[in-house]
Amino acid sequence: MSEGSFRRVRSIAKKEVVEFTRDWRTIIAIIVIPLLMFPLLFILFPVLLESEAAELDALELSIIIQTDGLPENLAENISLSGMNYSIEELPETSSLAVPGQDLDRVRNSSTDAVLRFESNEDIWNYAILHLSTSERSNEARYRILNVLSDWENSEIRERIDQGGLDVNETLDPLRWDGEISAGDVATSGEQSGMILSLFIPLVLAIWTYSSAIQPSIDMTAGERERGTLEALLCLPCSRMELLFGKWLAVATITGVGVLLQIFGLLFAIGYLATSSFIGVPQLSIVSILLIVLSIMLFAIMVVAFELALAMRSHSVKEAGSILAPALMLILFPALFTQVINLDGIEGFWFAIPVVNILLALRELLMNRVITEHVIIWAVSSVIYASLAAYYASKQFSREDIVTSLS
Repeated sequence: MSEGSFRRVRSIAKKEVVEFTRDWRTIIAIIVIPLLMFPLLFILFPVLLESEAAELDALELSIIIQTDGLPENLAENISLSGMNYSIEELPETSSLAVPGQDLDRVRNSSTDAVLRFESNEDIWNYAILHLSTSERSNEARYRILNVLSDWENSEIRERIDQGGLDVNETLDPLRWDGEISAGDVATSGEQSGMILSLFIPLVLAIWTYSSAIQPSIDMTAGERERGTLEALLCLPCSRMELLFGKWLAVATITGVGVLLQIFGLLFAIGYLATSSFIGVPQLSIVSILLIVLSIMLFAIMVVAFELALAMRSHSVKEAGSILAPALMLILFPALFTQVINLDGIEGFWFAIPVVNILLALRELLMNRVITEHVIIWAVSSVIYASLAAYYASKQFSREDIVTSLS
């Protein structure tokens, strides 16, 4: 590309970026949202979960116990678990799990749960009636199961002791020597990389695609609809320069969003590392550079593909109706790659569009640099990006680029 051509491409890109970012709502979408996405997800979400768990623990629940005899120590444990109970006689049913007349009492929340407890010589049978769509009822069931489990363990130990056996030797004949975690030879950084590789590629891929949708539409179908595309075509520039300028503008806007998202991610990881929830992955310089390369190749392909589809659209509305559902082309492969086992994976997976980049990101986040895989996904990504760019150039070279499509 000559110096004059480069200047024209740069001028077009600058013009598009300035026009697109004039609206303060666009600034929020480009800067604020990606910057806060991961901190809110990693910091606020756990806080909300912890708050919800504390709220459930503080609930005073009421249950009904239908039994032919309740052991004293079990009744005491139920009271200590924050549940008020009333005792009734066992109903006549073919099975303790058949709700019978208690169906309405559980469904209308007059009681949080019903525990049916029946003695059969040295064996106890039980059933819990609860409403799975109610948080209070689920919490009651959870507490009842915990109480019954503790009581059962106590009964087992007591019976073993009465039989003249040592409780610990009888219940725990196989023991781990030392700390269980000491047997894991993976470092904390490798463990963190493994955890992050399960969702970071998914989020980055979806955000890269979704953040390029609006600028792609605005700079193609939007200009056709507003009638400003004719003025651009009258400039002393070729169609390819126009394409490169618009591509550079969209890529810049998308890149800023992805870069800020990564900064937010690093901040969130740093926060979690201080809270011992998750550590910082140990990545080599080569892994980091390859991660950047993979994201760049993916962005080239995605931006060119979206520009081409938007240029073919009759209007902004039509472009949106095409590009938004096309997100499924990213989402489905992204979800699929999350469950692929990377140990001993065949090389052909790294040649499949979209899947190749996502698998590459997963491997690199785990600091695995496998030369064969790198060559396959790098070469295939260059080919796909080139094809997408060629398709986009064909759309920008059409003679009816200004007029409405018939």
